[in-house]
Amino acid sequence: MALTVKQIQAAKPKKKLYRLGDSNGLCLEITPSGTKLWRYRFRFNGKEKMMSLGSYPATSLKEARDKRDEQRKILERGINPSEYKKDQQAAASGENEFESIAREWHTKFKSTWTAGHAQTVIRRLELNCFPWIGKMVVSEIEPPDILKVLRRIESRGALETAHRVRSILGQVLRYAVATGRATRDATSDLKGALPPVKHKHMASITDPKQIGPLLNSIDEYEGRHITKCALQLAPLVFVRPGELRHGLWSEIDLEAAEWRIPAGKMKARRPHIVPLSRRALEILYELKPLSGDCEFLFPSVRSQAYPMSENTVNGALRRLGYSKEEITGHGFRSMASTNLNENGWKPDVIERQLAHVEGNSVRAAYNHADYLPERRKMMQWWADYLDALKNEEEIPEIN
Repeated sequence: MALTVKQIQAAKPKKKLYRLGDSNGLCLEITPSGTKLWRYRFRFNGKEKMMSLGSYPATSLKEARDKRDEQRKILERGINPSEYKKDQQAAASGENEFESIAREWHTKFKSTWTAGHAQTVIRRLELNCFPWIGKMVVSEIEPPDILKVLRRIESRGALETAHRVRSILGQVLRYAVATGRATRDATSDLKGALPPVKHKHMASITDPKQIGPLLNSIDEYEGRHITKCALQLAPLVFVRPGELRHGLWSEIDLEAAEWRIPAGKMKARRPHIVPLSRRALEILYELKPLSGDCEFLFPSVRSQAYPMSENTVNGALRRLGYSKEEITGHGFRSMASTNLNENGWKPDVIERQLAHVEGNSVRAAYNHADYLPERRKMMQWWADYLDALKNEEEIPEIN
């Protein structure tokens, strides 16, 4: 039987909590302290549930019935009214907005990335995503919303960035799914929506007839001597340009003739060993008096607290008369890879020295020293090979 206002007003507290039923799941709960609370009782997935609809008299009998009817409509759609209410409250507080979840995801995972990569990821979100979908409830983001974001990036000619942003968005949305704030990754429906990126090969000199003259030009470089040492070392170790300029003296073991680069600085996120040839050691011993008191092998000209600029090596190559279409700092890797393969070194040994990603992720975590004896021999042969090209001498044999 439905409650009346008189019954509600007349209800007195008892030693134990009790309830007065109204209709269709609505009831009034009277606590021992005299507080009167509206409750809606319902069944969801076969289990009895109960949720609060406010207190009396702040919420009148009519208002309580209206709230109950709203919850019944939600229940008829197959949705748990209690969970729906929590979601609405979270959305109102901004907890379920895309930007909030994206920043939460970034904070959680940035410790597993390099500092540079973490900065790049958040900047891509801040510049390309947050202004347009940052305030959207993550569960309401649909493929067309994401496509508009990507089209804006594509329209300014940054197609590769568009693809990378799509990947970041996918990671954020999958995190939202995993944490119960979304039901699907909307980027999965956008495969093929963007034109493929045509990757440009890094400019490199791989013809042995042209390598010798390049190395002689480097030896004649008249700029800053630290830059000259970087130019001379680059083809001998053929690490990535960022790994070269961020090299630290603490990573160099001159006695063991090794450069051990920690996992956090490597693209593949695993430690890497670079065996140092006799010529590489000569260059490092020459460099030691110039930067040995610094943290970095190749400190910036402006401050020893920072590494040299990412443009330093490429700028030096331009000063030597080589255009960006001919050779870049990254091109020393292709130079080594091409010639080592053509001269019969095992591809697995070459790939490991290039620190390319191992297909088996479990094996990759433990193989930073794989093929190390062969790599030592190969790196010394490579240095001898470059010297032979530079001096127009006979190519050394592989023992």
